[in-house]
Amino acid sequence: MFLSLIAESLFGGRICLVDAIDRKILAALQQDGRLTITELAAQVGLSVSPCHRRLRELERSGAIRGYRAVVDAERVGLAFEALVFITMRQTDRETLLGFEAGVASIPDVVQAERLFGETDYLLRIVTADLAAYQRLQDDKITTLPGVQRMTSTLVSKRIVQDRPLPR
Repeated sequence: MFLSLIAESLFGGRICLVDAIDRKILAALQQDGRLTITELAAQVGLSVSPCHRRLRELERSGAIRGYRAVVDAERVGLAFEALVFITMRQTDRETLLGFEAGVASIPDVVQAERLFGETDYLLRIVTADLAAYQRLQDDKITTLPGVQRMTSTLVSKRIVQDRPLPR
């Protein structure tokens, strides 16, 4: 009972229970989202129809949120990456929602997380170079509602990136 209450609060009441075959489908698609249904079925050991039904159910339930291309940022001219820790001056609901809406509207912010602890937010920002990052920081990030302090850490090397979820 306790676990289902936690799951309902975390996932808005939508829980997708997956079995071993569903996990195989998810693992295969995380490795290659362009698999045909025939290739996917062969990889997970099902015939096409049951595999297709399971895939549609995973999509319908929200376990699969979508499909996308993984783009190499450096090859498209976005070689500068910073992790930015934000401490808020105010933490009232209106300020936080305003800050979050502002962050969501900045295309250079490719990931944003609200945190528990001393720091309130972690942003992952990608730009062409240091000058572009500095302009973004000065013109947009520091002007967002409630920002008290920013601490930027530059990424020198990515060790793990776009890792599939564990089975």
